[in-house]
Formats: sequence, C-alpha cells, structure tokens
Amino acid sequence: MSHFTRVRTALRDPELLAKALGAVGLTPEVHEQAQPLYGYQGDVRPERAEVIVRREHLGRLSNDIGFRRAVDGAFEAIVSQFDRQEYGEPWLQRLTQEYGRAATLQYAEHNGFEVTGEERETDGSIRLLLRRSA
Repeated sequence: MSHFTRVRTALRDPELLAKALGAVGLTPEVHEQAQPLYGYQGDVRPERAEVIVRREHLGRLSNDIGFRRAVDGAFEAIVSQFDRQEYGEPWLQRLTQEYGRAATLQYAEHNGFEVTGEERETDGSIRLLLRRSA
C-alpha cells in the first residue's frame, strides 16, 4: 500500500485545473463533494478529493491522483509515493503553467482580447500575445 503525500498548490478554480490536467494529457473528474481515491489494487483509500485523475488513466500500477480543496480555497495535490516518481514537482510545475495558460485564455475571452500568438520556451514557460478585439 502506497503512502499518499499532500502538496499544497496555488490552484483554486476546479474547471481551470481540469483544463490544465487535460493539457498535460490526463482525463480528470470534477466533483462538487470530495470523493474517495483508490489505490493501485482498487482498494478504497481514506483520502478524498474534488478533482480526480483515476488510476486507469495513469498506468496499471498507479494510484488515483487527487486535488482536495483546503480551507483557504486552494487545492492540494494528493499523490502516492509511487506515483511521485512521474507526477512529482516537475510535473506539478508544468501543470501550474498550463493552469496559468488556461486562466489567461479565460480572462482574454471574458475581457475582449484575442490570442494573436503563443510560444513555448525551452525552459517550459509559455508566452501568450493578446490583442484587444476591435
């Protein structure tokens, strides 16, 4: 049985988090109420989360990955010790970048901007060029 580690994030919007997870190639579930996470053997774990990537989408020996809303509204990532090999800090940094991209695109759409360019730097950063729609 793997030990689950909790990692605090600055991510707050479940829909943007789901878009970011999709951008890194995962299929998330979003729930109003926290749902149980499952271990690699299909066993129900005590950990619960509102945004979940089920183990079926991660690999045969993986556990669910969850994002649980903390009291202050930010999500904390719940990742098993085994899965942190692939879904550890570098992955969380990439996810955070994709979350920022999704948030920027949402802001642009709601505030009359259009995206006129996008570049991905070698360091992983994302540069978006926005122009106010005429």
